[in-house]
Amino acid sequence: MLEMRPNCECCDRDLSAQDASVLICSFECTWCADCAAGFAGGRCPNCGGALSNRPTRALEKMAANPASTERVYNPDCLSTREVVTVA
Repeated sequence: MLEMRPNCECCDRDLSAQDASVLICSFECTWCADCAAGFAGGRCPNCGGALSNRPTRALEKMAANPASTERVYNPDCLSTREVVTVA
């Protein structure tokens, strides 16, 4: 069963278990869409793996199968993001 981590590892934004825009790699590194958009090649900055949308967990399943409350935060990931300039 997926941990459903509660935050983005890069910016520490709270992420709902029902948020379909959350991205994870095969190690369940967890990213918001805004941070993931800046990762080189669309890859996980921790392991280099492909990022995929995290499945959502139905609200009626949350009581018996709650999302994790353990926060993982790595502010150094900001240095791995590509700089995007808007003209």
